[in-house]
Amino acid sequence: MADHGVYHSLGDQQDPADPYSRTQPAAPPFRPSAAPAPTGYHQGSSYGSQTLQQQQYNGTPQPPYQNQGTPAQEHGYFPPQQSLASPYEGAMGGLSSQMGSMALGQDGLGTARPNKKKHRHAYHNLDQPVGSSQAFNGMPQAEMNPSQYLDTNQPQPMAQGHPYGGQNITPAMNQFPAMGGAPYTPGGTPAAHGMAPSLPIPSGPSVSGQGRVDPEQIPSIPRSRDVPAQYYLDHIYHTMEQHLPPPGAVPFIAYDQGNSSPKFARLTLNNIPSTSEALHATALPLGLLLQPLAPIAPGEQPIPVLDFGEPGPPRCRRCRTYINPFMTFRSGGNKFVCNMCTFPNDVAPEYFAPTDPSGVRVDREQRPELRLGTVEFMVPKEYWAKEPVGLRWLFLIDVGQEALNRGFLDAFCEGILGALYGEDYAKADGEERNGDTAETARSLPMGSKVGIVTFDKDIHFYNCNAELEQPQMLVMPDIEDPFVPLGSEGLFVDPYESRSIITSLLTQIPKLFSDVKNPEPALLPTLNAALESLTATGGKIICSLSALPTWGPGRLFMRDDNKLHGIETERKLFQTEHAGWKKTANKMVESGVGVDFFIASPGGVYMDIATIGHVSAQSGGETFFYPNFHAQRDALKLSLEIKHTITRETGYQALMKVRCSNGLQVTSYHGNFLQHTFGADLEFGAIDADKAFGVMFSYDGKLDAKLDAHFQCALLYTTANGERRVRCTNTVASVSEGAIESMRYIDQDAVVNLIAKEAATRMTERTLKEIRAALTEKTIDILAGYRKAFSGSHPPGQLVLPENLKEFSMFTLGLLKCRAFKAGAEPSDRRTYIMRLLKSASALELSLLLYPRIIPLHSLPPESGFPSAETGISSPSSSTPPFSDPTKTIPLSGHFLVPPSLRASFSRIEDGGAYLVDDGQTCLLWLHAQVSPNLLEDLFGPSATSLQALDPFLNALPVLDTHLNCQARNILAYWASLRGSKALTLQLARQGLDGAEYEFARLLVEDRNGEAQSYVDWLVHVHRGIQLELAGQRGKGEGEGGGVGVAGLRAMGW
Repeated sequence: MADHGVYHSLGDQQDPADPYSRTQPAAPPFRPSAAPAPTGYHQGSSYGSQTLQQQQYNGTPQPPYQNQGTPAQEHGYFPPQQSLASPYEGAMGGLSSQMGSMALGQDGLGTARPNKKKHRHAYHNLDQPVGSSQAFNGMPQAEMNPSQYLDTNQPQPMAQGHPYGGQNITPAMNQFPAMGGAPYTPGGTPAAHGMAPSLPIPSGPSVSGQGRVDPEQIPSIPRSRDVPAQYYLDHIYHTMEQHLPPPGAVPFIAYDQGNSSPKFARLTLNNIPSTSEALHATALPLGLLLQPLAPIAPGEQPIPVLDFGEPGPPRCRRCRTYINPFMTFRSGGNKFVCNMCTFPNDVAPEYFAPTDPSGVRVDREQRPELRLGTVEFMVPKEYWAKEPVGLRWLFLIDVGQEALNRGFLDAFCEGILGALYGEDYAKADGEERNGDTAETARSLPMGSKVGIVTFDKDIHFYNCNAELEQPQMLVMPDIEDPFVPLGSEGLFVDPYESRSIITSLLTQIPKLFSDVKNPEPALLPTLNAALESLTATGGKIICSLSALPTWGPGRLFMRDDNKLHGIETERKLFQTEHAGWKKTANKMVESGVGVDFFIASPGGVYMDIATIGHVSAQSGGETFFYPNFHAQRDALKLSLEIKHTITRETGYQALMKVRCSNGLQVTSYHGNFLQHTFGADLEFGAIDADKAFGVMFSYDGKLDAKLDAHFQCALLYTTANGERRVRCTNTVASVSEGAIESMRYIDQDAVVNLIAKEAATRMTERTLKEIRAALTEKTIDILAGYRKAFSGSHPPGQLVLPENLKEFSMFTLGLLKCRAFKAGAEPSDRRTYIMRLLKSASALELSLLLYPRIIPLHSLPPESGFPSAETGISSPSSSTPPFSDPTKTIPLSGHFLVPPSLRASFSRIEDGGAYLVDDGQTCLLWLHAQVSPNLLEDLFGPSATSLQALDPFLNALPVLDTHLNCQARNILAYWASLRGSKALTLQLARQGLDGAEYEFARLLVEDRNGEAQSYVDWLVHVHRGIQLELAGQRGKGEGEGGGVGVAGLRAMGW
């Protein structure tokens, strides 16, 4: 990808004399991690029985991928077959004779709105049309005529804007950070006289010759990802100019112009109806998906850190909103008007600056808090709960019998060493104690310290002070009332000053306890002792566990019973009723301590994730779960996840508050946190970059359509290097009188995420059958609401879907099939684990979980998996107005070429094929029983001539000098950079040989599996429900066909 260093200074001019501005170092330019194409390698004969046409890879990768003489490669590993994949070019076709016909809705053009005064409209130009081609999501492809897929009976408006591109700038935008001044002209085309505005531009019915459903015509999630991903390779997402954020699984570069990047905040509706009645007609949730500490991509603007000294950042005196780009100044700059409550506040003398004739402060360009949507403020002592210090990391290591026997103890100790010191940690053994003899790359920020504790029936503390010759162990046998026998100076040490001692200790721990095998760990007393050691400062606990803690206070018992599955009392298995664990969790949050658990379940034994994981969920931590742990296969994944946990951005002692405009109010929060009473701040012991939360809003009045709706998330936390800060995330949405414009600016990923979070919250209150029924009802409600209100002119037999919710039905089906909600037998540990994952999942993580990405290795084009050789500068599309802003273009150089992904259906799987499948949690390499031996040799080496010859516990591809091996490793490295908190390691799924093949079948979410329907059958079912709703004959609670009444559930914000 291009060097985005040029963008670091755009719109980010800093006055050297400004005492309030302090910016973090700029991020390095982005370069995809990819291996070069091997030199001197030529694949010999074809991999099938027929000779395939050879294709020469002519592209020359740019440095650092430079190579000479890239070899020719044959384009496949078996004879050409008739393609099963559809180009997905047609618009939505007919589903079947049982449902009439089906057509995808297409957002067309509405009537031009009258030019009314928009006092504070920030950026939305509602008159802009969206895409003109449903078949390509608004983006016509090369050598394709999109008009052939549209209904020629509909009036075709002039194409104005790209659905992912920039739109015209309204006059009001010029007072905000958007760079522009182009003349504003409405882009909409008036509807014909006497015709109602029509959102969809449907195609005609398309049914196969036999009258059956044509699966090629149903919406495709892979295409909905691949097309925007290609677009954002050479386009930047401008936060004030583009109405719809990219899909959650698509990487992009965001340019903050005052509205926060979608990486931090995503609204379900980027245009909000002014009344609750209009919103109710859509059945859509009004909510905000927040990921306050989300990582930024290399090349994006760093988050500025601003220090206003002892007075602190300016805030509204009435509602306490922090200063942001949407507050306006008047009276010559002496007052600022709050954008939330419209209260005029006096400007402090030290913050005063005059305004120009247009009312804009003259120092606006030198004030990041007035230009950027996401900023951080240093806060004075009145915001402190305790003295901020560097983050204390405390490792609690299970040294019980099961951990030793299964290799989990060795793997966990090696993972800690690798996370702290890198893969060459063993080189530190001969260093001096002060660590001055070698330069060590720090994985922890300055000021951070670590401590080590082991436990089985007893608790063992270790003094790793750098002044000691070797570590000292102190045993605490009294687990009924444990205390910390070490002072903080002995228990917590700088990991780089005490590198040699820590390395020696972690290397010797497995040997030290090899003869002392206690099968029953005492976990709760260990957590209480760890909490006591961190009460004064706060911190983060990393705890390993490999057996059910059945010893001492807080002992747990086997609760899971197959007789409880599928009945009303099953929900008790998803929560804890143990008073001791609840008390410890609450104390963790009060003390500013978070917990991450790494739980191994050798043999799939019951671990009571519901009780143990309650502590991590309540404190803002995370649970990493390894069912059927095998050290040879899973040690690498464990090590990578420990490293990610330690190195990701982490804060502690955190409070969060969400504020919104007058006319709206917060109704509920969804996620992993502690909230004592409704309306109180959310409390976290710790918070990290991977955690996301959902916020639901309702109306407490009517919104003014002349103004915008504003939202601000304020996160008060202590950074890992010991600074107390507030991170403010500001989001804005336009307001319209009706819901017709709102349907055009729906964020599908945010809608799916908030529905999933609310459904996960209900798991402890309702049966799984009721939740599945409620999800089905919600899907029908949303699509039926659109059908009734906005597409009534179409024949009743057509299933018309909103343009921005085309894939919503498939995501809902994926939600019904995930382990948390699926019908049939499922261990309660796995259900609870996925339940908590859903509650904290980001848009990216949830999108992959509900619909995996699949790439065929046997038919990769030779150029895929390498950086492109394309160079030059992209230019703005012809549909966008000219701008002087150079950020409208991105230099094209070295884009990583990702092959198109397949639909998750076995009908796309070819005989003899090899497929990579990744759902963000597990990455499988599925190999057909008749896979070519030549393909195996290219992937795994000369010794791999058959499936039986492969190591069943393989967790990574070997590094070979073959073209296919480089392609596969590069694709895996690319995928590893686009995930949530779970590391990417490989797991073999050989057809007919490995148990992971069942997991592969489960990931084919478009197929029927278990009691869940296939994608086509699901659409038929949904369409039948919509038809009944239109006819007024739909009975509520018939989501699963069983007549389960869920009226109470549906009323809870659904």
